[in-house]
Amino acid sequence: MQSTFRYPDGSEYTGGEKNRFILKEKYDFCFFKGEWNNDGERHGFGQFLFSDQAKYRGQFEHGLFSGLGCITYPDGSKYDGELSQGRYNGLGVFIRCDGMKYEGQLQNGLICGLGLLTFADGSHGLPRNEGYFENNKLVRHEKCPDIIRKAIICAEKAKNQQPPQENRST
Repeated sequence: MQSTFRYPDGSEYTGGEKNRFILKEKYDFCFFKGEWNNDGERHGFGQFLFSDQAKYRGQFEHGLFSGLGCITYPDGSKYDGELSQGRYNGLGVFIRCDGMKYEGQLQNGLICGLGLLTFADGSHGLPRNEGYFENNKLVRHEKCPDIIRKAIICAEKAKNQQPPQENRST
């Protein structure tokens, strides 16, 4: 079955549909494969490739990254974890292209909350860069092993997500 979706900017997509599961969308600037809602928004599980070759794989809500997801950037940096309103929000693991890693809480796209910073060589700094962060900066040293463990588990869940299976009985 073919369906046409019209976007607010006037652009259109016409493509295959099976139980509201769009098989693909392709523009000059991006590629999307995943689920849509009845309003023509990316909604549910999907994979998005940006024009700069950044990639997102995970949940969408009303067109935005939301829920569990994985983002890989062209420079090799990556984020695995929770997102809301298109930004890092909740628990997750961010690894920079130079190997520096943050495991913990994020808010509105920033390192904010409890977490642990690990340098590329595996060290954590002296004193250990573990505790409460605000606006990407450590402001209070504090042990937070439970949050770190939960962030790692959340990142693994994001990486292990599988797309829904198409209903093949139609």
